[in-house]
Amino acid sequence: MNFISNIWKHPKTSTAGILIAVVTVSGALSRQGIALGSAGNGTVVTLVGALASALLGILARDPGSDNAPKSGSTTKLGVWALIALLLPLPWMTGCSARTVAQEIVNWTPSLENAVATVDSTAALLAPADAPIFAAATAGFDAAADMLVAQAKAYLANPTTSVLARLQTAVAVFQQQVNASLLSAAKITNPNSQRHVLSAINEVATIVIAMLALVCSISSKAAVARMAAQSTLKLATVEPYRDEDRAASIVAGHYDESARLARVQVALVETGLGQAGF
Repeated sequence: MNFISNIWKHPKTSTAGILIAVVTVSGALSRQGIALGSAGNGTVVTLVGALASALLGILARDPGSDNAPKSGSTTKLGVWALIALLLPLPWMTGCSARTVAQEIVNWTPSLENAVATVDSTAALLAPADAPIFAAATAGFDAAADMLVAQAKAYLANPTTSVLARLQTAVAVFQQQVNASLLSAAKITNPNSQRHVLSAINEVATIVIAMLALVCSISSKAAVARMAAQSTLKLATVEPYRDEDRAASIVAGHYDESARLARVQVALVETGLGQAGF
């Protein structure tokens, strides 16, 4: 009991605890459709949650914090916290297109590795399950190649036309991932399903991160067009998503605490859901 008391008396950890609680509660309220009023074009719940997430990101970057990221990761953490802040608030803009484009490109090695893991997973499955998995993930290689190519093209030439191709590439891949998660539900062998969901969830987390980054530099009209083409919504595949694994991937990529990553992942996914994905 003294240990818990000491944590909440410490100015940094008590602030972090409060912010995490605010973001968690606001995310839950948003998912239930509870708005509690409006602010601009958004809701008070979304605004409070986003601001709390941003402050939590700033707190995590405090050099005096025990959970401060290692040298060289401050900019990455700051960008991801800013994405988490801006995404649910469509009336706000401010992310540098080039900075975000670099962040998208930074995710591409992880995406390529995740797709390679998918390609090798079929050998681990029961014979009857391998064809189902292969069919569900058949388009991953081509979709990943297209997304990586468009991300690099946009970094080299951040024009409206290249951004449009990047928007299409990430939206198409995100739909393929959602469809593959639904197909994985047809696999009933527990061992096979564990391998399948693990492999697909790794790809899903990275594609969601890239989708959020693309949305943050896209106009509201462009985001609406992308969302309108998303017939398989994130809410539909939520039962098959591994949020702990997603937080672990984000934490590893940005060299931050799992607790902070979990809050950021939840807020970004809530923002995408509110945007229509």
